[in-house]
Amino acid sequence: MMPAPGVRRLRLRETWVRLHLFLALTAGLVFVLAGLTGSLLAFYVEIDRWLNPEITVGVTTEPRQSHEAVFRAIRAAHPSRDGSWRLEMPMSDTAPVTARYYRPAETAHLAFAPLMVSIDPFSLQVRASRLWGDTAMTWLYDLHYALLLDRGGRTTLGVIGIALMLSLASGVVLWWPRAGRYAGALTFKRRAGSARRTYDLHKLGGIYGLVVLAVVVGSGVLLELSHWVNPLIDRASPLFPTPAVQSQRIGDAPRLAVDDAVRVASMNFPDATLRWIETPDGPSGTYRINLRVANEPGVRFPRTNVWIDQYSGEVLAIRDRQLNSAGDTLLDWLHPLHNGEAFGMAGRIVVAISGLIPLLLFVTGVMRWRQKRRARNAALHRPGNGAGRRSGPRGA
Repeated sequence: MMPAPGVRRLRLRETWVRLHLFLALTAGLVFVLAGLTGSLLAFYVEIDRWLNPEITVGVTTEPRQSHEAVFRAIRAAHPSRDGSWRLEMPMSDTAPVTARYYRPAETAHLAFAPLMVSIDPFSLQVRASRLWGDTAMTWLYDLHYALLLDRGGRTTLGVIGIALMLSLASGVVLWWPRAGRYAGALTFKRRAGSARRTYDLHKLGGIYGLVVLAVVVGSGVLLELSHWVNPLIDRASPLFPTPAVQSQRIGDAPRLAVDDAVRVASMNFPDATLRWIETPDGPSGTYRINLRVANEPGVRFPRTNVWIDQYSGEVLAIRDRQLNSAGDTLLDWLHPLHNGEAFGMAGRIVVAISGLIPLLLFVTGVMRWRQKRRARNAALHRPGNGAGRRSGPRGA
């Protein structure tokens, strides 16, 4: 005989409760860790400069040196590192040029651990040379991005992220009120007992933070599992392929100066802002100039690129976001949504605050779980309860 509808609803709710509890207790601490580290990483650059004041550039009236001069100063400081360098342009007058060398011998065993060189673009003084992972913020980034597990950490965290999305969904199912009771479900009950206050904090923290948490966790999952997700996206909406281009040297043609390569790239996007310069990797390597065009969601890492022959200055390939497929547009938004920069300072602040919500949910969830366990134990041992009598001397 089929159980009554009310019994079926009760059993289904109990299933959702068990699922929500299991996911929260198994993945909750990782959720808290990711949230707190994400709050700090929303202001990664600013905190790094605060912790390392030696990389801050002093205010001066002197003109900036050329990109070529900056590149030569970096090479002079690290003459043995003859591969490609990526130069990040400063976003303020007191920020240095930060150059990354992606294949330092010291960290060759790691998936990602570049050498980072901070150089004053006015005086050409090298302020610091630091390996990724040796500074507080890069260590924190690895903790947030891969749980300090290097290659396997991304997949592990991505799978945990899927579990967290299920936890958020199960929380919504358990919260969902009956018709006509939405006002009560969206407000904090005043003059309530401690158990009800804990419950209200838990449910309202989850519901009011749901949209931001879903966006941040969802984008994080897609970023972490890009090695699985991107091929699927490519099948549905072909992605821009990294062009297989090479420079062609004729005779003893010299390398084009960095500033000339930037000038050629800017001719294709005259209103764009220069963000990164990737120098050629060996005799057949090319310049890759990274620009940010108007309304592009990524600020530090935009995806407008121009590949240039290092000898002739010929444009070999262009990635123009106006020609984006739907898949490319999705990937353009993932990182800016995850760290909030797509919506400027306000977005970064919202992401930083949202990183505190997992801590609130975990603490109140554990408190609520313990309150319910104590209530059940008290009911079992209440005088007159059959279960309480059975748990007497024989179970002592």
